[in-house]
Amino acid sequence: MHPLDVVKTRFQIQRCATDPNSYKSLGDSFRMIFRTEGLFGFYKGILPPILAETPKRAVKFFTFEQYKKLLGYVSLSPAVTFALAGLGSGLTEAIVVNPFEVVKVGLQANRNTFTEQPSTLSYARHIIKNQGFGLQGLNKGLSATLGRHGVFNMVYFGFYYNVKNMIPVNKDPTLEFLRRFGIGLLSGTFASVINIPFDVAKSRIQGPQPVPGEIKYRTCFKTMATIYQEEGILALYKGLLPKIMRLGPGGAVMLLVYEYSYSWLQENW
Repeated sequence: MHPLDVVKTRFQIQRCATDPNSYKSLGDSFRMIFRTEGLFGFYKGILPPILAETPKRAVKFFTFEQYKKLLGYVSLSPAVTFALAGLGSGLTEAIVVNPFEVVKVGLQANRNTFTEQPSTLSYARHIIKNQGFGLQGLNKGLSATLGRHGVFNMVYFGFYYNVKNMIPVNKDPTLEFLRRFGIGLLSGTFASVINIPFDVAKSRIQGPQPVPGEIKYRTCFKTMATIYQEEGILALYKGLLPKIMRLGPGGAVMLLVYEYSYSWLQENW
């Protein structure tokens, strides 16, 4: 799924449709990247997600269960409980993953050929040496990452578990699998549509600035406001199609693996 993430980031950081280097469509972006950067251009910035993915998903589901248990002591409806537990898990997940995202976005924005761009380690060292670990360095764009993951998980878990509880369980294992997959697909899709303005803001903050040496995009909501004023409302939804293509089915698979694994562990341990 990583090529879709590269394309999504490229769409989100491009600011002017008249730029000769801008992508005109999803197909055009794939053609241009392949022609100018080669096949490995689609895998720029892949090491940070590989390193972060396992702890990231572990934090997502573990903290969701813990927040759900804590909220059980408060008299809330199940719908609100699932959404708030998802919000809490997303905020926690964002803190873990943000440094990896800063490195990943910087590498994905680089349009040099794969062999010409810096390695993941050297780029991370460059950020730490020049900007440090703080909010201008390895934790740049933390507020936007908090918004992106918090909103995504709130909708993702809230929608999935509430809708799943509304639709009767099917006794046929295949139909039950399809029921869960369909709800998971919709959960990932809706969450992507709702949280993408935070994703665009995050890419602008963590990616290259319009004028080298001058920081234009600093904070989450101010970045959103600037994009809206200069480029219009649709600019806040750049990269939506590749994002849905990645996180719609990906979100469904993730929930199914979690649920079936969790059930198996409960039965066998």
